[in-house]
Amino acid sequence: MALTPSTMLPLGTPAPDFALPDTDGSTVKLADFAGRPLLVMFICNHCPYVKHVAAELARLGRDYAPKAGIVAINSNDVANYPDDSPGKMKTEKKQRGYTFPYLYDETQKVARACNAACTPDFFLFDKQHRLAYRGQMDGSRPGNEVKNDGKDLRAALDAVIAGKTPDPRQTPSIGCNIKWKA
Repeated sequence: MALTPSTMLPLGTPAPDFALPDTDGSTVKLADFAGRPLLVMFICNHCPYVKHVAAELARLGRDYAPKAGIVAINSNDVANYPDDSPGKMKTEKKQRGYTFPYLYDETQKVARACNAACTPDFFLFDKQHRLAYRGQMDGSRPGNEVKNDGKDLRAALDAVIAGKTPDPRQTPSIGCNIKWKA
């Protein structure tokens, strides 16, 4: 496990176009969220940092789905990390109670387009699909005793949904590095 921070992609960057398979067999596209804010979360099944925030990810999904699009994307190399395979993603989604699409980025093109670096890594795009927030969910990390409440990400979501700009002082997310293909 390599502790890796977010790259902090420049604010205003357009969302990358995507069409990725969900665990239910459907294809989810960027165009499905036209005119709505969109939260893109790079996660996986095996990362201890993702496991640490999984319950809050599920709460975020339930709380914000009516107001914003939300997708999780797994871009890990499943040949070398089979715990992140699409079949196991389906099980993970059900066990965790995720109500949002959990997409598989087999080619890793979407992760590369976002400059995603770690799991979890969060990218919030406004209604025009321009990057408004990239950074941590909150200050909680495994073992640091900080409450895992999604404070930073929730504040950014609330601002974007209200048509406002989130605070530009944003703290990088930290987690396991994305497992890139050779």
